[in-house]
Amino acid sequence: MENLRTQMNRPIVTGGVAFVAGLLIGLVILGWWLWPVQWSDAEAKHLRQDLQEDYLRMAMDSFARTPDVELAKKVVDGLGKENAAKLLPIVTEKYKGKLDDASVKEFTTLVGIGAPTPTPAQAPKSAPINLGVVLALMCLLTLVVGAILVYLFFFRGKTPAVRRPVSEATARSTPAPVYTESAQEPPVVQYLTTYSLGNDLYDDSFSIDSPTGEFLGECGVGISETIGVGDPKKVTAFEVWLFDKNDIQTVTKVLMSGHAFNDPVVSQRLQSKGEPILAEGGKRVMLETATLTLEARVVSMNYGQGALPQSSFFDQMTLELAVWPKKTAA
Repeated sequence: MENLRTQMNRPIVTGGVAFVAGLLIGLVILGWWLWPVQWSDAEAKHLRQDLQEDYLRMAMDSFARTPDVELAKKVVDGLGKENAAKLLPIVTEKYKGKLDDASVKEFTTLVGIGAPTPTPAQAPKSAPINLGVVLALMCLLTLVVGAILVYLFFFRGKTPAVRRPVSEATARSTPAPVYTESAQEPPVVQYLTTYSLGNDLYDDSFSIDSPTGEFLGECGVGISETIGVGDPKKVTAFEVWLFDKNDIQTVTKVLMSGHAFNDPVVSQRLQSKGEPILAEGGKRVMLETATLTLEARVVSMNYGQGALPQSSFFDQMTLELAVWPKKTAA
């Protein structure tokens, strides 16, 4: 839809989407699938417990055959003295009768380990951290952050819609249309949207629902073209669009400033987005789809003043959007 295309043209939105996509590609595809991390030359204390038990048993066997004290201390340091002390009773019980008791006693004395003697005041040991769980939580956190960014960029930046009953009296610079039975039925929805200079993220969209709550489509107004450089942006054209759930395309018309409308280069460039129309106070613009009709009325508008050409950018514009369903033949 045109609204999505407009959002993706904004650098901040494109940057946020690229950031999230980069995290997913780098972490999941490259980091876990194509080139996963492979560990080598890890210390003995990083092995599984059963492998640590075998490692300690082989160290005691080696010491029984070749009493090398320095090598024994190096082995125990690799396991960690506290960890080796915890494993010692497990290994001696597991390999009871296969180890020389005298060599085991000499080994433990020389390297300074022994069976742990827990006391009531001894703090419980925390469970080892599972690397796979940590990585899965990081991936989940990335997805949550990405969803929040998308929500903020696509929805929080929008100007709140003003929805009012048709009969409500509203003070405006030009008279409000009066829909009577003799002229035309009241619209199913009617919105009022205002742009002011400095609202660089102006992009209003509204839902079109039937009186029974059925979704019929969407309509909206957004920035189509700016002129000049610097902040705030100088808007020289707006897009008015209508989406019909029963149609295959979104209908768009472009409301242009006097300068843009009379500039053949700008007018021709914007014609690819929709029919170019000169914005004037009280101007009514009709958009039609397969089952919907939208009337966009310029309630009020003012041009900005500055170094740019006269009547080239808007200081303020208020539009009224009214939508009717087309009558089907009986």
